[in-house]
Amino acid sequence: MHQRLCKIVSTIGPATSSPDMLRMIHEAGVNVFRLNMSHGQHDKLRNVVKSIREMQVETGVATAIFADLQGPKIRTGTFEDGSIQLRYGQGYRLVNAASTTEEGVIPVPHQEVFDALDEGAVIKLDDGKLQMTVTGRDGDVLLARADAMGTLSDRKGINIPDRSLPISALTEKDREDLEFALSMKVDYIALSFVQRPSDVHEARELIGDKAGIISKIEKPSAIEHLDEIIEASDAIMVARGDLGVECPVEDVPIMQRRIIRACRRVGKPVIVATHMLESMVESKAPTRAEASDISSAVNQGADAVMLSAETAVGSHPQTAVAIMDRVISATERDPETACYAIFHSEEDHSTTADAVSLSARRITEVLECRFAVAYTNTGSTARRLARDRPYAPILAATPNVEVAQSLSLCWGVTAKVTEDISDFGEMIARADTLASEASGENGERIVILSGFPFGRSGKTNTLKISRIGAIEDDS
Repeated sequence: MHQRLCKIVSTIGPATSSPDMLRMIHEAGVNVFRLNMSHGQHDKLRNVVKSIREMQVETGVATAIFADLQGPKIRTGTFEDGSIQLRYGQGYRLVNAASTTEEGVIPVPHQEVFDALDEGAVIKLDDGKLQMTVTGRDGDVLLARADAMGTLSDRKGINIPDRSLPISALTEKDREDLEFALSMKVDYIALSFVQRPSDVHEARELIGDKAGIISKIEKPSAIEHLDEIIEASDAIMVARGDLGVECPVEDVPIMQRRIIRACRRVGKPVIVATHMLESMVESKAPTRAEASDISSAVNQGADAVMLSAETAVGSHPQTAVAIMDRVISATERDPETACYAIFHSEEDHSTTADAVSLSARRITEVLECRFAVAYTNTGSTARRLARDRPYAPILAATPNVEVAQSLSLCWGVTAKVTEDISDFGEMIARADTLASEASGENGERIVILSGFPFGRSGKTNTLKISRIGAIEDDS
């Protein structure tokens, strides 16, 4: 029986916030729940977190929750009639104001936009549907020409490609949402519009070790500092929505592949997000292109793929999850799948723990092991093993419930909360039980990784091959 390795992240919204719907989409295959702080009210989100944690206790399946901060979303102000008609080739005046009653004037209540723009700069509006080019300045006012015709309504998003804005990745709203999210003990905080490593460091100062940090890559400026941002983060999200507005659309698939490979090299989980099953917000079935998109992300080695509006406000959230589960599983079962490929070189395996992990990967392939069982206090053994993409699902045994929850974002890992082991006999017996409970059958081989001496955090230095149902084996 195939056990899915790439994880499914589901955004929770009005369509899925009830305990019954949370349970249904979890049963359909959701591993990680995303709380969108842009829309969520704290009292409603509190109930969602409570329901997920109660479900976790009932099912015994560790599940991660992450709070996705809105970030510094730059928007237009308001117009007297609620909108303005942009006419192709016509000039407009951009003023630093929250609203306007003047004709031909666009209010932009963000001084940093005026500081960052000069003649020739391109401005994209309303998720890239409209575009303007800066033609000059008149004192504090920017002059811009409309490059497309259309209606620009109140509070539409502004994107400025090829410009790094001098703004923090955390707004006042984000700081309030962050405090709330940490009080709810979420496992990860997702930072929007990360531009540079210092954005992650700033968040780390506030978060400490209370939650992991997922940096969302959605600005081209972040690509310039990609390796440093990955190093400072616990996980990465390829946020293709704004990335597709800020970059030429043909560059987005290339950036996706590059970001995934960079994360895979250093063993940091990477999520591919946005428009994966967008048609299923309304439709009961996906397009063929959407199925191919999910399959491509799995093939490239993504740790997780994400549903946004499909499960937050969609008409068929459970079906969307089930279809995503089917597409991932089919791709992973394909004999020609590339999802087991590793991108770091063997020279990167310079420690004992690295060598043990790489050996375990090879053993799972040669002996066709049913599971790789990793005993871990901090999660590092399981994460290192996930980086090496063994040819068997990973069962992570940890005494720490927070570690178990955070590991549910990692490729191939199913985490179980168990007591510490104290000797080799207990190590093998516990692994045997975990493998049997996970649908392993007697006689199937498993490979076991742990650190010795037992019961303390440290280096992974022990590898044992065993058979399910035979405490002493003849492997």
